[in-house]
Amino acid sequence: MDTNLVKGYLLGLQARIVDTLASLDGQPFRRDEWQRPEGGGGITRLIEEGGVFERGGVNFSHVLGRQLPPSASAHRPELAGRAWEAMGVSLVLHPRNPYVPTVHMNVRMFVATKEGEAPVFWFGGGMDMTPYYPFEEDAVHFHRTCKAALEPFGADCHARFKQWCDEYFYLKHRQEPRGIGGIFFDDLSQGGFEQCFSLMQSVGDRFLDAYVPLVLRRNQLAYGERERDFQAYRRGRYVEFNLVFDRGTLFGLQSGGRTESILMSLPPSVKWRYDWHPEPGSPEAKLYSDFLIARDWV
Repeated sequence: MDTNLVKGYLLGLQARIVDTLASLDGQPFRRDEWQRPEGGGGITRLIEEGGVFERGGVNFSHVLGRQLPPSASAHRPELAGRAWEAMGVSLVLHPRNPYVPTVHMNVRMFVATKEGEAPVFWFGGGMDMTPYYPFEEDAVHFHRTCKAALEPFGADCHARFKQWCDEYFYLKHRQEPRGIGGIFFDDLSQGGFEQCFSLMQSVGDRFLDAYVPLVLRRNQLAYGERERDFQAYRRGRYVEFNLVFDRGTLFGLQSGGRTESILMSLPPSVKWRYDWHPEPGSPEAKLYSDFLIARDWV
Protein backbone atom coordinates (compact mmCIF):
# COMPACT_ATOMS: atom_id res chain seq x y z
CA MET A 1 0.00 0.00 0.00
CA ASP A 2 1.67 3.20 -1.23
CA THR A 3 -0.18 6.32 -0.11
CA ASN A 4 2.21 8.48 -2.13
CA LEU A 5 0.70 7.01 -5.32
CA VAL A 6 -2.74 8.07 -4.16
CA LYS A 7 -1.55 11.55 -3.25
CA GLY A 8 0.15 12.01 -6.61
CA TYR A 9 -2.98 10.94 -8.45
CA LEU A 10 -5.21 13.28 -6.43
CA LEU A 11 -2.97 16.29 -7.01
CA GLY A 12 -2.94 15.55 -10.73
CA LEU A 13 -6.71 15.12 -10.78
CA GLN A 14 -7.23 18.47 -9.08
CA ALA A 15 -4.94 20.20 -11.58
CA ARG A 16 -6.65 18.61 -14.61
CA ILE A 17 -10.14 19.51 -13.42
CA VAL A 18 -9.20 23.09 -12.51
CA ASP A 19 -7.46 23.68 -15.85
CA THR A 20 -10.48 22.41 -17.79
CA LEU A 21 -13.04 24.36 -15.75
CA ALA A 22 -11.01 27.58 -15.88
CA SER A 23 -10.81 27.31 -19.67
CA LEU A 24 -14.56 26.68 -19.79
CA ASP A 25 -15.34 29.63 -17.51
CA GLY A 26 -12.85 32.15 -18.84
CA GLN A 27 -11.71 33.13 -15.35
CA PRO A 28 -8.84 31.59 -13.37
CA PHE A 29 -9.32 29.78 -10.08
CA ARG A 30 -7.84 31.28 -6.95
CA ARG A 31 -5.16 29.12 -5.31
CA ASP A 32 -4.98 28.97 -1.50
CA GLU A 33 -2.57 26.61 0.26
CA TRP A 34 -3.12 25.93 3.96
CA GLN A 35 -1.59 24.01 6.83
CA ARG A 36 -3.37 22.21 9.66
CA PRO A 37 -1.79 22.54 13.13
CA GLU A 38 -2.36 18.88 14.03
CA GLY A 39 -0.85 17.66 10.77
CA GLY A 40 -1.16 18.00 7.02
CA GLY A 41 -2.88 20.64 4.95
CA GLY A 42 -4.32 21.20 1.53
CA ILE A 43 -4.78 23.26 -1.60
CA THR A 44 -8.07 25.08 -2.15
CA ARG A 45 -8.88 26.16 -5.71
CA LEU A 46 -11.87 28.51 -5.79
CA ILE A 47 -13.79 30.52 -8.35
CA GLU A 48 -16.39 33.19 -7.55
CA GLU A 49 -18.41 35.42 -9.88
CA GLY A 50 -17.02 33.69 -12.95
CA GLY A 51 -18.42 33.66 -16.43
CA VAL A 52 -20.09 30.28 -15.91
CA PHE A 53 -19.69 29.45 -12.24
CA GLU A 54 -21.18 31.76 -9.65
CA ARG A 55 -19.18 29.83 -7.08
CA GLY A 56 -17.16 26.65 -7.17
CA GLY A 57 -14.29 24.91 -5.47
CA VAL A 58 -11.97 22.03 -6.30
CA ASN A 59 -10.14 21.14 -3.10
CA PHE A 60 -7.28 18.79 -2.28
CA SER A 61 -6.55 17.87 1.31
CA HIS A 62 -4.10 15.54 3.05
CA VAL A 63 -4.58 15.62 6.80
CA LEU A 64 -3.42 13.50 9.74
CA GLY A 65 -4.61 13.11 13.32
CA ARG A 66 -4.11 11.19 16.54
CA GLN A 67 -7.69 9.98 16.97
CA LEU A 68 -10.40 9.30 14.38
CA PRO A 69 -13.35 11.72 14.75
CA PRO A 70 -16.82 10.22 15.32
CA SER A 71 -17.99 10.76 11.72
CA ALA A 72 -15.13 8.60 10.40
CA SER A 73 -15.51 5.72 12.88
CA ALA A 74 -19.31 5.62 13.09
CA HIS A 75 -19.51 2.67 10.69
CA ARG A 76 -16.34 1.05 12.04
CA PRO A 77 -16.50 1.38 15.84
CA GLU A 78 -13.59 -1.03 16.23
CA LEU A 79 -11.31 1.66 14.76
CA ALA A 80 -12.30 4.37 17.25
CA GLY A 81 -9.29 5.96 18.89
CA ARG A 82 -6.78 5.05 16.17
CA ALA A 83 -4.43 7.49 14.54
CA TRP A 84 -5.49 8.36 11.01
CA GLU A 85 -4.52 9.84 7.67
CA ALA A 86 -6.98 11.08 5.05
CA MET A 87 -6.53 12.50 1.58
CA GLY A 88 -8.94 13.39 -1.16
CA VAL A 89 -10.25 15.75 -3.81
CA SER A 90 -13.69 17.27 -3.30
CA LEU A 91 -15.50 19.65 -5.62
CA VAL A 92 -18.81 21.47 -5.80
CA LEU A 93 -19.80 23.76 -8.68
CA HIS A 94 -22.72 26.20 -8.52
CA PRO A 95 -23.33 27.65 -12.01
CA ARG A 96 -25.05 30.98 -12.51
CA ASN A 97 -27.41 29.77 -15.26
CA PRO A 98 -30.32 27.84 -13.68
CA TYR A 99 -30.40 25.50 -16.67
CA VAL A 100 -26.93 24.25 -15.80
CA PRO A 101 -27.04 21.81 -12.86
CA THR A 102 -25.04 22.02 -9.68
CA VAL A 103 -22.63 19.11 -9.38
CA HIS A 104 -20.58 17.44 -6.65
CA MET A 105 -17.69 14.97 -6.90
CA ASN A 106 -15.43 13.49 -4.25
CA VAL A 107 -12.76 10.80 -4.16
CA ARG A 108 -10.87 10.00 -0.97
CA MET A 109 -8.78 7.51 0.99
CA PHE A 110 -8.48 6.88 4.74
CA VAL A 111 -5.83 4.96 6.65
CA ALA A 112 -6.24 4.09 10.34
CA THR A 113 -3.19 2.91 12.25
CA LYS A 114 -2.45 1.33 15.62
CA GLU A 115 0.94 0.33 16.97
CA GLY A 116 1.61 -3.36 16.52
CA GLU A 117 -1.19 -3.87 13.97
CA ALA A 118 -1.41 -3.63 10.18
CA PRO A 119 -2.84 -0.37 8.84
CA VAL A 120 -6.51 -0.42 7.86
CA PHE A 121 -7.42 1.45 4.66
CA TRP A 122 -10.62 2.29 2.84
CA PHE A 123 -11.66 4.38 -0.14
CA GLY A 124 -14.79 6.42 -0.78
CA GLY A 125 -16.26 8.85 -3.25
CA GLY A 126 -18.71 9.36 -6.07
CA MET A 127 -20.47 12.10 -8.00
CA ASP A 128 -24.03 13.38 -8.10
CA MET A 129 -25.98 16.07 -9.89
CA THR A 130 -28.55 18.59 -8.64
CA PRO A 131 -30.50 20.23 -11.49
CA TYR A 132 -33.05 23.03 -11.23
CA TYR A 133 -34.60 22.91 -14.71
CA PRO A 134 -33.54 19.43 -15.81
CA PHE A 135 -33.37 17.72 -19.20
CA GLU A 136 -33.85 13.98 -19.54
CA GLU A 137 -30.99 13.58 -22.00
CA ASP A 138 -28.64 15.29 -19.54
CA ALA A 139 -29.66 12.96 -16.74
CA VAL A 140 -29.18 9.93 -18.98
CA HIS A 141 -25.72 11.13 -20.07
CA PHE A 142 -24.59 11.74 -16.50
CA HIS A 143 -25.77 8.36 -15.24
CA ARG A 144 -24.40 6.46 -18.24
CA THR A 145 -20.99 8.02 -17.67
CA CYS A 146 -21.13 6.97 -14.03
CA LYS A 147 -22.02 3.44 -15.08
CA ALA A 148 -19.13 3.33 -17.57
CA ALA A 149 -16.72 4.27 -14.78
CA LEU A 150 -17.76 1.21 -12.77
CA GLU A 151 -18.20 -1.40 -15.50
CA PRO A 152 -14.66 -2.84 -15.14
CA PHE A 153 -15.30 -3.61 -11.46
CA GLY A 154 -18.29 -5.93 -11.62
CA ALA A 155 -21.68 -6.21 -13.26
CA ASP A 156 -23.55 -5.25 -10.08
CA CYS A 157 -21.25 -2.41 -9.03
CA HIS A 158 -23.18 0.43 -10.65
CA ALA A 159 -26.57 -0.70 -9.37
CA ARG A 160 -25.25 -0.92 -5.80
CA PHE A 161 -23.46 2.43 -5.90
CA LYS A 162 -26.42 4.16 -7.59
CA GLN A 163 -28.78 2.93 -4.89
CA TRP A 164 -26.28 3.95 -2.21
CA CYS A 165 -26.21 7.44 -3.74
CA ASP A 166 -30.01 7.67 -3.85
CA GLU A 167 -30.21 6.67 -0.20
CA TYR A 168 -27.33 8.86 0.98
CA PHE A 169 -28.28 12.15 -0.73
CA TYR A 170 -31.76 12.14 0.74
CA LEU A 171 -33.21 14.82 2.99
CA LYS A 172 -35.07 12.79 5.58
CA HIS A 173 -36.80 15.79 7.10
CA ARG A 174 -38.11 16.80 3.66
CA GLN A 175 -38.69 13.25 2.44
CA GLU A 176 -37.14 14.12 -0.90
CA PRO A 177 -33.81 13.53 -2.67
CA ARG A 178 -31.33 16.36 -3.00
CA GLY A 179 -31.05 15.86 -6.75
CA ILE A 180 -31.08 13.10 -9.36
CA GLY A 181 -28.22 11.14 -7.81
CA GLY A 182 -25.29 9.45 -9.48
CA ILE A 183 -22.97 7.08 -7.63
CA PHE A 184 -21.67 6.93 -4.07
CA PHE A 185 -19.43 4.49 -2.21
CA ASP A 186 -17.67 4.42 1.14
CA ASP A 187 -15.67 2.05 3.37
CA LEU A 188 -14.37 0.31 0.23
CA SER A 189 -11.51 -2.13 0.87
CA GLN A 190 -12.79 -5.39 -0.60
CA GLY A 191 -10.53 -6.69 -3.37
CA GLY A 192 -7.38 -5.11 -2.01
CA PHE A 193 -5.60 -1.79 -2.30
CA GLU A 194 -4.82 -1.85 -6.03
CA GLN A 195 -8.37 -2.67 -7.14
CA CYS A 196 -9.94 -0.10 -4.81
CA PHE A 197 -7.47 2.56 -5.92
CA SER A 198 -8.23 1.74 -9.58
CA LEU A 199 -11.95 2.11 -8.94
CA MET A 200 -11.43 5.48 -7.27
CA GLN A 201 -9.32 6.64 -10.22
CA SER A 202 -11.96 5.52 -12.71
CA VAL A 203 -14.59 7.60 -10.93
CA GLY A 204 -12.35 10.67 -10.68
CA ASP A 205 -11.23 10.40 -14.32
CA ARG A 206 -14.83 10.30 -15.61
CA PHE A 207 -16.04 13.46 -13.89
CA LEU A 208 -15.23 15.89 -16.70
CA ASP A 209 -16.80 13.54 -19.26
CA ALA A 210 -19.98 13.42 -17.18
CA TYR A 211 -20.39 17.14 -16.57
CA VAL A 212 -18.65 19.39 -19.11
CA PRO A 213 -20.91 18.43 -22.06
CA LEU A 214 -23.95 19.48 -20.01
CA VAL A 215 -22.43 22.89 -19.29
CA LEU A 216 -21.69 23.39 -22.99
CA ARG A 217 -25.26 22.41 -23.93
CA ARG A 218 -27.11 24.60 -21.43
CA ASN A 219 -25.04 27.62 -20.47
CA GLN A 220 -26.26 29.76 -23.38
CA LEU A 221 -29.96 29.21 -22.66
CA ALA A 222 -31.80 32.42 -21.78
CA TYR A 223 -33.21 32.78 -18.27
CA GLY A 224 -34.85 35.46 -16.18
CA GLU A 225 -35.74 36.42 -12.62
CA ARG A 226 -38.22 33.55 -12.28
CA GLU A 227 -35.59 30.91 -13.00
CA ARG A 228 -33.02 32.54 -10.73
CA ASP A 229 -35.58 32.75 -7.94
CA PHE A 230 -36.39 29.04 -8.16
CA GLN A 231 -32.70 28.20 -8.34
CA ALA A 232 -32.10 30.10 -5.09
CA TYR A 233 -35.02 28.29 -3.44
CA ARG A 234 -33.75 24.85 -4.46
CA ARG A 235 -30.23 25.75 -3.38
CA GLY A 236 -31.65 25.86 0.12
CA ARG A 237 -32.02 22.07 -0.03
CA TYR A 238 -28.32 21.83 -0.83
CA VAL A 239 -27.45 23.87 2.24
CA GLU A 240 -29.73 21.80 4.46
CA PHE A 241 -28.18 18.53 3.36
CA ASN A 242 -24.57 19.66 3.65
CA LEU A 243 -24.98 21.14 7.12
CA VAL A 244 -27.22 18.43 8.60
CA PHE A 245 -26.28 15.12 6.97
CA ASP A 246 -23.10 15.24 4.89
CA ARG A 247 -20.37 13.03 6.38
CA GLY A 248 -17.61 14.94 4.61
CA THR A 249 -18.70 18.25 6.10
CA LEU A 250 -19.06 16.71 9.55
CA PHE A 251 -15.66 15.02 9.31
CA GLY A 252 -13.98 18.25 8.26
CA LEU A 253 -15.46 20.24 11.11
CA GLN A 254 -14.95 17.51 13.74
CA SER A 255 -11.32 16.96 12.70
CA GLY A 256 -10.41 20.64 12.94
CA GLY A 257 -10.25 21.15 9.19
CA ARG A 258 -10.11 24.51 7.49
CA THR A 259 -13.61 25.97 7.76
CA GLU A 260 -13.35 28.19 4.67
CA SER A 261 -12.43 25.18 2.51
CA ILE A 262 -15.09 22.92 4.04
CA LEU A 263 -17.91 25.42 3.56
CA MET A 264 -16.94 26.41 0.03
CA SER A 265 -19.58 23.84 -1.00
CA LEU A 266 -22.35 26.25 -0.01
CA PRO A 267 -23.96 28.36 -2.75
CA PRO A 268 -23.47 32.14 -2.73
CA SER A 269 -27.17 33.08 -2.64
CA VAL A 270 -30.08 31.06 -1.24
CA LYS A 271 -33.77 31.57 -0.39
CA TRP A 272 -36.19 29.81 1.91
CA ARG A 273 -39.99 30.14 1.81
CA TYR A 274 -42.63 28.90 4.19
CA ASP A 275 -44.55 25.87 2.88
CA TRP A 276 -44.04 26.75 -0.80
CA HIS A 277 -45.20 24.42 -3.59
CA PRO A 278 -44.78 24.86 -7.35
CA GLU A 279 -47.81 25.56 -9.51
CA PRO A 280 -49.14 22.30 -11.01
CA GLY A 281 -48.01 21.79 -14.59
CA SER A 282 -45.24 24.40 -14.33
CA PRO A 283 -41.59 23.79 -15.29
CA GLU A 284 -40.76 23.98 -11.60
CA ALA A 285 -43.28 21.24 -10.80
CA LYS A 286 -41.68 19.00 -13.44
CA LEU A 287 -38.51 18.82 -11.36
CA TYR A 288 -40.47 17.20 -8.54
CA SER A 289 -42.74 14.96 -10.59
CA ASP A 290 -40.30 13.68 -13.22
CA PHE A 291 -36.81 13.92 -11.73
CA LEU A 292 -36.79 13.88 -7.93
CA ILE A 293 -37.99 10.29 -7.97
CA ALA A 294 -36.37 6.86 -7.86
CA ARG A 295 -35.61 6.09 -11.50
CA ASP A 296 -33.29 3.95 -13.61
CA TRP A 297 -31.74 6.52 -15.95
CA VAL A 298 -29.58 4.12 -17.98
